[in-house]
Amino acid sequence: MAEVLRLHGVRKRYGGGASPVVEVLHGIDLTLAAGAFAALVGPSGSGKSTLLNLMGLLEAPSDGEIWLAGEPVHAAPDAARTALRNRYLGFVFQFHHLLPAFSAEENVLMPVLAGRGRLSADDRRRARALLERTGLAAHAHKRPVQLSGGQQQRVAIVRALMNRPRLVLADEPTGNLDTHTAQEVFALLRELNREEGTAFLIVTHDPGLAARCDGQIHLQDGRLIEPDGAGVVTAAATAPLTAQ
Repeated sequence: MAEVLRLHGVRKRYGGGASPVVEVLHGIDLTLAAGAFAALVGPSGSGKSTLLNLMGLLEAPSDGEIWLAGEPVHAAPDAARTALRNRYLGFVFQFHHLLPAFSAEENVLMPVLAGRGRLSADDRRRARALLERTGLAAHAHKRPVQLSGGQQQRVAIVRALMNRPRLVLADEPTGNLDTHTAQEVFALLRELNREEGTAFLIVTHDPGLAARCDGQIHLQDGRLIEPDGAGVVTAAATAPLTAQ
C-alpha cells in the first residue's frame, strides 16, 4: 500500500547548554498509508503536539528520518520545509484561526496566496465548489464573526483542502464544538477523506470519535503503542536513548 508519511527512529529533544536536555519522543517508527483516516490518541503530556509539529514540518527532529509523499524532509532547510508544507499538507485546529477581516471565501483562498502570491480562475472555482459541497455557498461572502462555530470550522476544513494536500493534520478539530456540531464536523472530515482521497490524521481526546476512524495511533510517554487498523497505520517504538 502506498504511503503518505513515514517516520523512522524519530527522536525530539529540547534544552541544552545551561538547561537540562529533555527527550520528548523516543525513537518513533510510524507509517501512514495514502488516503488513511486515523486518530492520534494519548494522555496529556504524551508528546502528541510535538509529534504533530514534526509531521507538519513545523519543527525538525533531533534524530531520525521523516519522509513525506516519498520525499525526505527531516534535514530540509526552513525555506524548503515551508514549500513542502504548502504543497503536501493541510492543517485544521481546535480554534479555526480564520482571519476576521476577510470573508469565508477569502480565508479559503489564503493558502494559494501564501504559496503563489496570486489567484487563478481555477482557484476561485475550486474554493466555491468546496464551499458549496460543505453547505457554505450561501455564506461565502460573510466574515467569520457572522458564522456559527460549526460554520467557522467548516471554513477552516475547506481552507485546509484548498491546495489538494496529500495529508491533513487535524488537532482536536471538534474540541471546541458542542456534541451535535462535533459529530457533523467529523462526518464532513470522513466524507472529504473518501471524496478527495486525502489522508487525515486526527488528534482527539474523544474515544467515540477515535473509534470511528480506520486506525488509531496510541502515544504514551513519548513512545508509540502498537496501533489499531492494519494497512492504515503501522508503528513501533525503538529502545530509549541510552545515556553516553
